[in-house]
Amino acid sequence: MLKISNIVSQIDSFVWGPVMLVLLVGTGVLLTVRCNFLTWRNLPWALKKTLSKEARTKSRGTGDVSPFSALTTALAATIGTGNIVGVATAMVSGGAGALVWMWISACFGLSSKFSECMLAIKYREVNEKGEMSGGPMYTMKKGLKNKKLGAVLGWLFALFAVIASFGIGNMTQGNSIATSVHATFGISVTTVGVVITVLALLIIIGGIKTISKVSSVVVPVMAIFYVIAGIIVILGNIHNLPAGIIMIFSVKAVGGALCGNIVASMMNAARYGVARGCFSNEAGMGSAAITAAAATTDNPVRQAYINMTGTFWDTIVVCTITGLAIASSGVLGQIDPATGQLYVGSALTIAAFSTVLGKVGGYLVTIGITLFAFSTILGWEYHGEKAFEYLVGTHKLNMVYRIIFSLVAYVGATQTLELVWNFSDIANALMAIPNLICMILLSGEIAKDVKAFQKIIDRER
Repeated sequence: MLKISNIVSQIDSFVWGPVMLVLLVGTGVLLTVRCNFLTWRNLPWALKKTLSKEARTKSRGTGDVSPFSALTTALAATIGTGNIVGVATAMVSGGAGALVWMWISACFGLSSKFSECMLAIKYREVNEKGEMSGGPMYTMKKGLKNKKLGAVLGWLFALFAVIASFGIGNMTQGNSIATSVHATFGISVTTVGVVITVLALLIIIGGIKTISKVSSVVVPVMAIFYVIAGIIVILGNIHNLPAGIIMIFSVKAVGGALCGNIVASMMNAARYGVARGCFSNEAGMGSAAITAAAATTDNPVRQAYINMTGTFWDTIVVCTITGLAIASSGVLGQIDPATGQLYVGSALTIAAFSTVLGKVGGYLVTIGITLFAFSTILGWEYHGEKAFEYLVGTHKLNMVYRIIFSLVAYVGATQTLELVWNFSDIANALMAIPNLICMILLSGEIAKDVKAFQKIIDRER
C-alpha cells in the first residue's frame, strides 16, 4: 500500500506540475487574445449585470435556475478551503509573491471560465425530466467536428468529474470541516460527520433548485462575512500593510524569498501561485460550466459573462483578503509555538486573524472553513451528478447518486484517506485536459460569438 501511495503521490505531483499549469494559463492567454481582450474590457459590465435585480429572476430566456443562482452554485463549489488554506500554503511554499501569480492566473482564468460556460450553455440539452443537462462533455460530443474524438473526450471528462466529485468535492471538504471544528471547538469528528451527512442529504435530495436556493443565500453571506473579518484584520495591522505590500510585489518576493537564484525562485513562486489560483477558482477545469448550463438565459454569451465573474470574486476578492491579512500580520515565516515549526495552512491564517481578533479570529476562520467547505460539497454534488447522468445515459439513477454522495461525506469527515484524496486530485487535474483541448479547438467559434454579442452590450450600455 505504501508503494501504491508513493506512486499515486508522484503522479499527482506530475499532473499538477509545470506542464499542466502552462496548459491552463496558456489556454487562458490564447482565449483572451482571440477574444480581443473583451473578457477584460467587459468585466465591469459583467459585474453590474451579476448584481442587478434581473439576474435574480428567470424572466429572460429558458433554464432551471436564475442567472445569479447559477453563479452562486458554481461559486459554492469553487469558494472553499483553497481560499483560506490554499493561499496560506502558496505563500509559505512560494513566498509572499505567490499572491501576484494567483492574480495573474485569475486574469487569464476569466477567459477560460467565460469560454467553458458559454459553450456549455450553447450545447446543453433538455433531459427526459425537462431539466437542463450541460457541461464540457456535451460540448465535446456536439461541438467538435471530429465526433469520435468528441465522444472519447466527453466520456473521459465525465468519468474524471465523477471521481473528483467524491474526492476533492466531498471527502476532503468533509475532513477539513471535521478536523477544524474538532481542533477549535472540541466536537468529535463522528458528530460533525453525522451533521454534515444529514444536512447535505436534506439539501441535495431536492436537486439543483434546492441546492441553488441554499447557495444563493449561503455563498454571498459567507463571502461577505469572511471579507469583512479579513478587512478588520488588515485595518488592525494597517501599520504593517505597506511593508506587507512591498513584500508581495518586490522582485525577491515574487521570486520567492527562500531561494537565492532569482530565476529559480520566481519559478517556485509562479508554480505555487498559479497552482493554488487554478485550484481555487477552477478556471479551465470545466466544473463551473456544468452549473452554468442550468441557468435561465436568452444568450449563452450573456450568462457566460455572469459566470465569468466567479473567478473575480473567488481569487481577486476572497483570496486577496486572505493574502493581505497574512502579509500584514507579520506571522508569515514565524514559528508556531504549539508545534515548534513554521505556521502553515489554516494555522497560518488563524494566527494572522488572531493578531487583531484574538481567540475570536480562530473561531471566525474555523466558521469560514466550515461554511466554505460545506458549500463546496453542495456545488460539487451537482457537477458530479450531471457527469454521472451523462455516463449512464439517463437521469433515473440521479437519486441513487445523491444518497451515496451524502453518505460518503461521513467517510471523509471521519477517515484520513490520503490515497483516495491524491487519486481524486489527479482526476481533478485530468478533467482539465479534455476541457482545455476542446476550448482550444473551438476558440475560433468562441471569438466569433463574443464579437457578435458585443453589439448587444454596446446597445445596453
